[in-house]
Amino acid sequence: MSRYSSMSPEDLVRTCAGSKDQAAWEEFFRRFRPLIAAVVLRTARRWIEPPHHLIDDLIQDTFLKLCDDDCRLLRSFEFRHEDAFFGFLKKVAANIVHDHFKAGKTVKRGADKTDPIPEPGGWELADLGRDDSDLLDLAILMRQIEEIIDRFFTGEDKERNHQIFWLHHRHGMSANEIAALPFGLNTKGIESLLRRMLIVIQSHILKERTGKTAGS
Repeated sequence: MSRYSSMSPEDLVRTCAGSKDQAAWEEFFRRFRPLIAAVVLRTARRWIEPPHHLIDDLIQDTFLKLCDDDCRLLRSFEFRHEDAFFGFLKKVAANIVHDHFKAGKTVKRGADKTDPIPEPGGWELADLGRDDSDLLDLAILMRQIEEIIDRFFTGEDKERNHQIFWLHHRHGMSANEIAALPFGLNTKGIESLLRRMLIVIQSHILKERTGKTAGS
């Protein structure tokens, strides 16, 4: 496993912005491509039903934008909170898509301006237990979930499952939207995976808090 895979988003971005380390950039692309792809697909669908090759081109354009001018955007970015960089990537990717269609003079009602996508303000998991807001703040809960995923979802699909889970629960993508990405699962497969993962996560969080498993 690359030493970069365990880096925080801030450390990884700082490393990439300050060097041409190939291994660091490979981790950057691996880690952030699913989110960029999801935003590109969702934003492009405000204009047309985009072909796959166009989605690939817009994803590449987003990465090129991040690398422009000796990674100026990455070097100047301020990590004000844990989710800040994800919101930043959403905004860059969405604006790349809007600018592409504007340049092509493609017209769609309601898509005549570049709308920044706000940084994620938080997410919720369903019914983890009573008084979750009092028991754990969001940052602690997210770290707890990361540890459970790392412990109990192993094998060759571990990284894929991890990405799918957070695209849904952290970035608000539907199962249908995730299925449009190159994960090799249809909508029902995505829904089934999310359901299984949520059951395991709920069970272990409740067990850690109360000594009981979900449903007991």
